[in-house]
Amino acid sequence: MVQIPKEPAPPAPLQRSVPTSADVARLAGVSRATVSYVLNNTSAVRISEPTRRRVHEAAKELGYVPHAAARSLRAGHSRMVLMPTPNVPIGPLYSQFINDLQWALSRLDYTVVQYGGVGLRGDEAARAWAELRPVAVIVPGEGLGPQGVAILKRSGARAVVTLSPEPVEGAHVLLLDHGVVGESAGRHLVERGHRRIGVVVPEEPGLGVFSQPRLAGVRRAVRGTEATITELPLAYDEEAAGRLAARWHSLGLDAVFAYNDEYAMLVMRALRDVGVRVPDDTAVVGADDLMLGRLLRPRLSTVHIELPSGRDLAELVDRAVRDPAMVPTTHDVLGARIVHRESS
Repeated sequence: MVQIPKEPAPPAPLQRSVPTSADVARLAGVSRATVSYVLNNTSAVRISEPTRRRVHEAAKELGYVPHAAARSLRAGHSRMVLMPTPNVPIGPLYSQFINDLQWALSRLDYTVVQYGGVGLRGDEAARAWAELRPVAVIVPGEGLGPQGVAILKRSGARAVVTLSPEPVEGAHVLLLDHGVVGESAGRHLVERGHRRIGVVVPEEPGLGVFSQPRLAGVRRAVRGTEATITELPLAYDEEAAGRLAARWHSLGLDAVFAYNDEYAMLVMRALRDVGVRVPDDTAVVGADDLMLGRLLRPRLSTVHIELPSGRDLAELVDRAVRDPAMVPTTHDVLGARIVHRESS
């Protein structure tokens, strides 16, 4: 057996001491207190802009960053805002909202941490989030109850905010009633003279929290008219859409609300493949108002959804952190309006 000689191990790099706020103060020519005021973004003390710039430049040159745990001890709480990852598929619209929210929170000197706890729900999830000692928790979707809110608050969370279809005792709640989305689509189709309306209901796990209220909204819109509603369960893949399109003529539908723009594009393509013309034979309406819908031919009619402003939500979190005794509030924040284009 031929043995391969071992290369000598490279010399270990010289250990460098971790830079401290005292190092930053010496380099910037200021006191340690000034460094603390600048890097902690303290508004109670007036610091000139040139001094702030010198401190930031010195910290950057030395590679200094504030110690989060030490800062939390001084302040009595952390600056971490925990956002559990949604356990349902999210589209471009919600992703943009999350990005705007994270940017707005960072401008207020919070650190946003996304928590990916697959399979955790309710009180079990709340206990897992509480272990990280966040100062605020923003919970997308349903599942958190009053007991979970109490667990988070006992662990030091000053603000618990939910984005859900139902109020949650003890939490600030942004109500997202997706029924208004379906109602806007249904009202539009009825006003355009359609009476045999199909409603796509996605089969993907977890989407029922959105699809069922949208279906109920369409039913409300047609109440008192001659229009009928046909539920169309559909998986998000081409084969399933092809099977639905193959029996389209037997369904006798003259319009379809396809849950959202992505499902609408899937359905439109499948209908075109079997010779069903849009909108001549069947009108199609989506939701979310994605740019891709404007690039289709025919252009896609859709429901434009108005989510709460990321900045407004960040300011609500900040107010609650500053005032833990603030009475929890409930806000109805989901808006919807139809955007009529060629597909309907």
